[in-house]
Amino acid sequence: MKSTLLILTAVVLASGCRTSEPRSSATAGGERSLVASDAPYLPAPLAAGEEGLALRCGKILTVDAADRVFDAGLIVVRNGKIEYVGEPVELPEDFPVIDVASSWASPGMVELHSHIQTGGWGDINDMVMPTNAELRVRPTLVPGNRMVRMACAGGVTTLFGIPGSGTSIGGFGTLYKTKTRAGFEEVVLRDPGGLKSAYNYNPQRGGGDLGSTWSGLTWLTREVNDRAVAALEHGREDLALADLKRVHRGELPVIVHCASAEGVAGVVRLWKARYGAHVIVTHGSWDGPMSARYVAEMGVPVNHGPRTMNYNIARREGKIQGGAEAYMEAGVPDFSLNTDAGVIPQEELFLQGSMSARLGADSYQMLRAVTANPAKSFMIGDRVGSLEAGKDADIVISSGDPLDPRSRVELVLIDGAVQYSRRDDGQWF
Repeated sequence: MKSTLLILTAVVLASGCRTSEPRSSATAGGERSLVASDAPYLPAPLAAGEEGLALRCGKILTVDAADRVFDAGLIVVRNGKIEYVGEPVELPEDFPVIDVASSWASPGMVELHSHIQTGGWGDINDMVMPTNAELRVRPTLVPGNRMVRMACAGGVTTLFGIPGSGTSIGGFGTLYKTKTRAGFEEVVLRDPGGLKSAYNYNPQRGGGDLGSTWSGLTWLTREVNDRAVAALEHGREDLALADLKRVHRGELPVIVHCASAEGVAGVVRLWKARYGAHVIVTHGSWDGPMSARYVAEMGVPVNHGPRTMNYNIARREGKIQGGAEAYMEAGVPDFSLNTDAGVIPQEELFLQGSMSARLGADSYQMLRAVTANPAKSFMIGDRVGSLEAGKDADIVISSGDPLDPRSRVELVLIDGAVQYSRRDDGQWF
């Protein structure tokens, strides 16, 4: 059971990409359902006050740990959560059903490096101090803004909205859903969602302060983290360091902007080897993959993009290197992709997977790189990133393979509610 991922762009018409299904995925026949019991699943009618629906799908890519795929499958949603994913079963009379038997279902995509929470580029950097551990993006979040709506229509359902990379410690971002008709409290998944730090190039500030050099960047980052560690060890309250202390307790992740081989290695040495933090390298571009084996040995995830290819290697070896392929071959865990939106439009996150597959990475793994892997690496894998019983009902219905640019997003559900319908809303992009 294999599908063919044909990348329909002028650059890649003759790509011959591999399937977007797993190499060894099982069909629906003989698979147990995703409910917690071995007994046959018997859906109950909706009780008074309950909300729910069922989706009859042509194909379901669960992107779960077993990479199960169901041909002609069923998803049952109750009160915003997935109750069942598996083979079709009989439903109670009058149970709401959406028939998408000619379409594919996949998890909503997850983006860990996004700046569209304001609806533009404004108000995401504070450039007064080189470290800003006390700052939050929470006040900048505008739910349902135009860029968020486009993201939703592209199948992106969870975003980590973050500060820019102008300072060594930018502040704490917010994890939120791309609901198109909801308020702040309804969209927030976790706030703060994690820390944004920056290690090279962008935060190497002018003006002659310490952030102008590699050694200065390292000193600034160590100084504020050492203060947070000391405050933890001595039980000292410090409001400016309250959430940074949570990073050092392992409660929140940190995502660190960096590029180049020395930048990637420096981030891993500083945040993982020195502090043992739950760190994710973001960007990791240009010749960053030259440090991939060290990153893999240290067990650090990489969130790659928006540049997903290395032109520099072409000068030496006569070819363009795909960053995703290099990181995956090295064994980097929970590899994921980003757009750095709005550097690349947020709704084109799927295309980062398509192009990475075109450049040599396994195409099914690139589907994981925009769904399950970023969710797992950012400590929200119990909520989003795959289609499994008990998780948030963030479901994307497409006309075909979700990484095929010819496919259209037909329907997007977030927390079980329809947020975008091409039939009712029109095609937004």
